[in-house]
Amino acid sequence: MEKIRGPKLFVVPLELREANEFVAEYHRHHTPLGFHRFSLGSMTEDGVLHSVAIVGKPTARMAGNQRDVLEVSRLASDGTMNACSVLYAASARAGASLGYLKIITYTLPEEGGASLRASGWVEEGQAGGGSWSRPSRPREDKAPTSIKTRWAKDLSARPALVLPDFEADEHPQMFSTVS
Repeated sequence: MEKIRGPKLFVVPLELREANEFVAEYHRHHTPLGFHRFSLGSMTEDGVLHSVAIVGKPTARMAGNQRDVLEVSRLASDGTMNACSVLYAASARAGASLGYLKIITYTLPEEGGASLRASGWVEEGQAGGGSWSRPSRPREDKAPTSIKTRWAKDLSARPALVLPDFEADEHPQMFSTVS
C-alpha cells in the first residue's frame, strides 16, 4: 500500500501582521492577536502560504513561567495536507533553539489532535474553559468557552534560570546610560 503524501512544504518566518491576515481569513473560531514571540508559516514551492502558527507567551497563569514556556496561540490552515503538523513541529524546534523548556497549546473537544500527535506532542488532559469575564473586570466572550484539551511537548533539559534581584544602585554599570 502506497503512502498518501501531501505537497512539499517549506517553513518560513512571518511578521505578526502577515500571520494575522491569514488567521482572519482561515481560523474557524479565533481572531488575530496583538502580540507574539514569533510566527511561522508553511508554503509550497510556488510561494503560496498554506498555514500559519502564532507562538507567544502562555495565556493561563498556571501554564508555567513565561521565560520557560511557549504557547501556540493560533494555528490556521487552508486545509493543505500536513500543513498543521509541519508548523507544530517547527514551532517546537524553534522554541527549543531559543532555549525554552516546554511548548503548549489547547484544542477544542471537536478537534481530534492528529496533527499534534503526528508532531510528537502529548495530551496532558482537560484544561480551562469558562469565561474570562469577572464582576471586577467584565469582558465579552469572543472565543469558545468550553473545556479544552491541553497538549505539550518538552523541549529542553536545561535547569530553570534563577536571576538575582537587581537594584540599580548595586550594579550601576548594568543600568548606566551612554552619553
